[in-house]
Amino acid sequence: MRLPRVRRSFVLPGVVIALAALAVGAGGAAAFESDTVGSYWEGLWWALSLMTTVGFVEGTPETAGGAVTSAVLMLSGFLLLSLISAALASLFVREDEEPAEAREEAIERQILDRLTAIELRLESLEGGADLGDPDQRAEP
Repeated sequence: MRLPRVRRSFVLPGVVIALAALAVGAGGAAAFESDTVGSYWEGLWWALSLMTTVGFVEGTPETAGGAVTSAVLMLSGFLLLSLISAALASLFVREDEEPAEAREEAIERQILDRLTAIELRLESLEGGADLGDPDQRAEP
């Protein structure tokens, strides 16, 4: 099974999803961890620290909901970091691959030109035979 390539067009939706996870995670942190996280804004700071792989700001979660919220924030932060890193790497790889691709395209053009010349020569050779008569045609 072949995985699809990461494309730069995935970055914007990834960032939007990560921001939504950040906003929802901040509310979840404030709701689940009311002893540790006093307000939505503290929850936003808590969620941001988890998504940027810094870790827990005030302490580890004490509830199951807080632990699940933390896990989702950590994974989405890791995935966003991976997605952005892959998009940046693809920019550099693309620049390095352009000369090789240009050489390959030039070779492909030469091959196609030669095949066209061979096809024209073959057609001119076949032009001498009576192509209307099935007995005169060469077998492929």
